[in-house]
Amino acid sequence: MRFTVPTLDDALLRCYEVILSSGASIGSTRGANREVVGAQIELTNPFARLSLSESRSTLYSCLGEFLWYLARSDDIGFIKYYAPKYAEFVDVIDGKVPEAYGPRLFAWHGVDQVTQVIELLRERSASRQAVIQLFDRNDLSNGRRDVPCTCTLQFLLRENRLDAITMMRSNDAVRGLPHDLFAFTMLQELIARSLGVEPGIYRHWVGSLHIYERDGVIAQALIAEGWQSTIGTAMPPMPEGNPWQYIKQLLEAEYAFRVEGRAEPWRSTGSEYWDLLIWLLECLRHFKSKDLHRANAAWERRIANIFDPYIKPRLNSLQQAEVK
Repeated sequence: MRFTVPTLDDALLRCYEVILSSGASIGSTRGANREVVGAQIELTNPFARLSLSESRSTLYSCLGEFLWYLARSDDIGFIKYYAPKYAEFVDVIDGKVPEAYGPRLFAWHGVDQVTQVIELLRERSASRQAVIQLFDRNDLSNGRRDVPCTCTLQFLLRENRLDAITMMRSNDAVRGLPHDLFAFTMLQELIARSLGVEPGIYRHWVGSLHIYERDGVIAQALIAEGWQSTIGTAMPPMPEGNPWQYIKQLLEAEYAFRVEGRAEPWRSTGSEYWDLLIWLLECLRHFKSKDLHRANAAWERRIANIFDPYIKPRLNSLQQAEVK
């Protein structure tokens, strides 16, 4: 299976249709599934990384997982705030996830692989060595059930644009693929901005792309919804310039809302893009606290409507619960 599409929803729809119609039935340690071997997905618009599908509207779990990476965290409590069922699919030891990607990206064996890639491409723009490794040979012999699905991330600076290639040994098309495409295109954009260029094409190559039988109903629901174009609602591009000063502020705000239970709006970063992401975190805090008054106030302060399809339904649910 190989195809080129502009948006995440195009990718999901094509994947689900092919896997359910022609995928081979196999068994695995995690359950029976249908599988396509050697899948290649080319996403031409990496900004269209969110789904408008009612069944795959995973804004907060996608954003939360990416922030988990950026924070270099392996704390299960962090990611459970955004994805409550995450612990069901990974090994947890003393509250930590040994295979968490954040430490591997930014502090694996004392090496910040992301910074290393940026510095390499600054020095040698045509380099083919800008590779981040996430899978380790020791992952196969440690006796744990959770083995990283992502093997490598490669970044190629070509024609003043940064292309990215992700190599996956295995990918759950329903629960994993939307999150992986979001996080890795966000990382692609971060590195591109650090280099002063635009993100280019994103390529996602998978050894085994599959759908578990228990998740077949979710895949069928997306197919039944029909084609959902996210071209008009793609995320806005990150502003030009160094993004890392804003990442620091974003992570400070994330901690304040998630850990400290902050209820007040966060101070402006000076960038509408990063303020918008922090606004999302504020809204989630109010939704979790069931604070309709503050949720409504936050809604009225929104500075863009790009995330309305994801926020408005939550706000409506909170309002309906208040009436009851």
